[in-house]
Amino acid sequence: MCAGFASRGFLFFQRSEPTVKFVDEVVIEAHAGNGGNGCVSFRREKFIPFGGPNGGDGGRGGHVIARADVNLNTLVDFRFSKLHRGRNGEHGRGADQYGAGGDDKVLRMPVGTLIFDAETDELIADLVQDGQEIIIARGGQGGLGNLHFKSSVNRAPRESTKGQEGEHRKLRLELKVLADVGLLGMPNAGKSTLISAVSNARPKIADYPFTTLYPNLGVVRLGPGRSFVIADIPGLIEGAAEGQGLGHQFLRHLQRTKLLLHIVDMAPIEEGADPVKDVRAIVAELKKYDADLAAKPRWLVLNKLDLLPEDERDAAVKNLLRRLRYKGPVFPISALAREGLDPLLHAIAEHIGQSKPVETVELDPRFRDDVSP
Repeated sequence: MCAGFASRGFLFFQRSEPTVKFVDEVVIEAHAGNGGNGCVSFRREKFIPFGGPNGGDGGRGGHVIARADVNLNTLVDFRFSKLHRGRNGEHGRGADQYGAGGDDKVLRMPVGTLIFDAETDELIADLVQDGQEIIIARGGQGGLGNLHFKSSVNRAPRESTKGQEGEHRKLRLELKVLADVGLLGMPNAGKSTLISAVSNARPKIADYPFTTLYPNLGVVRLGPGRSFVIADIPGLIEGAAEGQGLGHQFLRHLQRTKLLLHIVDMAPIEEGADPVKDVRAIVAELKKYDADLAAKPRWLVLNKLDLLPEDERDAAVKNLLRRLRYKGPVFPISALAREGLDPLLHAIAEHIGQSKPVETVELDPRFRDDVSP
């Protein structure tokens, strides 16, 4: 996009970057179509005085269907489009003509979307595979025409049934991005620099906190058949579980990951900042938010070591690990200088290959994945 302004008779254009709004939770309404009414009709043709009933059935109302689409990564399309309707089925007609079924309304959603009933908070669907479809509001069945009521004692029935009303549901959509690895850490720890150095992601990078305002996804490719997805969320601060800062809004996006990389700033700019205190604060916030998230494998990635004198780096790493009493994997790196990244990436790939697949939620049998009438 370009913005124009005039100065002394000349017109100048200034290029502005398009803004993409990341939305990961919305409430919508799904109204399935009503079924068409059955028809009361009798065959009337020359020389056939008693043709009998020939009223057809009404058509089924259109379903509202959710379909996972790997090309989407936000629920922004549903932010202002709240009401979604399936078409009504046509009414039955004479001459044994059945009404046509109503067209289904297909809603494309990002992979990783959870669909809840907004009134009961019941989980209806968990879209974890590209192309997965599920009916979220079922269309009403069409009514029966009078040809179904013919019998030996009722040769000219004048009965029919009305079509059923389609389901009306108020739904809450919640997006949890599907990533193998999640980055967490304090603001300005270098998470965005790391994901841009190892993947195709190009997040905003600047020398001030909270430059990341929404999750970024990147694909890391190490060779044929060896790749994984990494997710970067806004930095956490102490009190995030109670709503401080930005990161608490996006912690849910780490719940599907198989591995957490805890990025530690080994050369903080702030006077008096302590990397050990920052690590402990992040771990405490994870435990407050979700015990299962805090129990995930978590590796320490010590960043910005290039800013320390070379003869002080080993001592700084040993001092941090001693104070934390940390026994897990540790990777000293410099994301900006691209140092120490290869051992980290290969270790992640090996861990991801050995990890069990992410478990999906068992759904209520009423909400099957098939979309048959």
